[in-house]
Amino acid sequence: MSAKSRNISTKFHSLSRRIVVQFCIFTLVISAVYSLISFILMYTLEDSFIEQQLQQEAAYLSTKYQQTASWPAPRSQSMQLHFSRDSLPDEIRPKALAEPERKEFFGQQGRHYHLYTVSAQPEVLLLAEVSRQLLVRPISGGVLQFLLVSALLVSSIACLIAWFVSRRTTRPLKQLAALVDSAAPQQLPQQFANQFANDEVGILARTLEQSLGGIARALEREKSFTADVSHELRTPLAVIKNTVELWQSQQTGYQQNTQQHTAHPRTEPDADQLLITRIYDAAVQMEKTVQTLLILAREEHTAAKHSSTALMPLVERAILDNSMLLQGKAVTVQLCDSCQVIINANADMLKVLLDNLLSNAFKYTEAGEISIAFSDNCLLIRDTGPGIEANIYPHVTEAGVKGRQSTGFGFGLAIVKRLCEHQGWQMSVSSDSGSGINDKGSSDHSNCSPVRMSTGTMVSVGFSH
Repeated sequence: MSAKSRNISTKFHSLSRRIVVQFCIFTLVISAVYSLISFILMYTLEDSFIEQQLQQEAAYLSTKYQQTASWPAPRSQSMQLHFSRDSLPDEIRPKALAEPERKEFFGQQGRHYHLYTVSAQPEVLLLAEVSRQLLVRPISGGVLQFLLVSALLVSSIACLIAWFVSRRTTRPLKQLAALVDSAAPQQLPQQFANQFANDEVGILARTLEQSLGGIARALEREKSFTADVSHELRTPLAVIKNTVELWQSQQTGYQQNTQQHTAHPRTEPDADQLLITRIYDAAVQMEKTVQTLLILAREEHTAAKHSSTALMPLVERAILDNSMLLQGKAVTVQLCDSCQVIINANADMLKVLLDNLLSNAFKYTEAGEISIAFSDNCLLIRDTGPGIEANIYPHVTEAGVKGRQSTGFGFGLAIVKRLCEHQGWQMSVSSDSGSGINDKGSSDHSNCSPVRMSTGTMVSVGFSH
């Protein structure tokens, strides 16, 4: 799956939107806390004012009692003196007796009482009915509504401010993302960090600049390496081919001269001719393989070069090219008739894939059978070898990973995997010593799922329709 398709399939979470949402939630919480504090403060101030009036009246009554040795009547009609809690009004007497420390009581029909202790010994109580003096409680509903509207208004203003701030904050990030996203691998941007301020975005830009610079240098080294490999490998291969062709032409001329002077000319090629022909075919195949690997190294897209390719001749050729690996082994190669199909694939790359897979199967199968079949647009290669070791099974398609019995370098399946990813094919590996590996290319073919086997290894490669 490509990066663009992953971006499309993955839900985008806007950083700017997250800033706005979090800022609005923060403002709502702060507004709610502030409204609650204000509401409690209003109640507290009202109660404090009433308590202050009671304290002043209690001080006046105490002074008069000291002067006259008798308790005078309170100056306010809303206040009453009681010399026992039993004499309190019926609607508050039970609560006053049950909770001696309580100072505030709610009566019936909206009456509200405050109780103040003037003297503890003997107990003298000053009771005030203050429902007419209350200002906050009668308008508590309106106050709450006002605080709610204020909170919503402040939150709306805060969200608007957050929107402007988030756009300004995330603008450098969007510019940096667009700069990096629009760059082609061959034209990676360099020296762009100075466009950004010396802040967190600037640090990110400098880090990206260093990373992209390293990638650009690595790509340049790989490009130079592939160019050198292309020159160094193609030249000796061309020399081999030309030498073989020259030898064959000389042999043809020699045979023609011999046939003119010989009564019984030779009609069958001799051993030298067969050997040279094999060298020539190997040189041609090596040339195609080198070209394929260079295409992979350069990451050139070859989808346009796909054509209708007959699978059976390529499989037969790959079997013959790797047949020397089966010498002296009791192994039967079964090529199913289902391989007599035409598929949409690049013939050279398909030959490289077949050579790697069949060479692995031929090399590690000591006895039994190797079957090659084609089903549901999938190529299936199954052997009865020892299977893949459990400790390397999850990483068997990684470069350099190989089992204890391997005599190679561990790049065969890694090349096949990279080739499949490059061509949009799907590769699956199944073995009796693991639970299944599914390495996918850029296309998803669910009908090529790995099959659990009781012995050996099976590799399936799914092709696009």
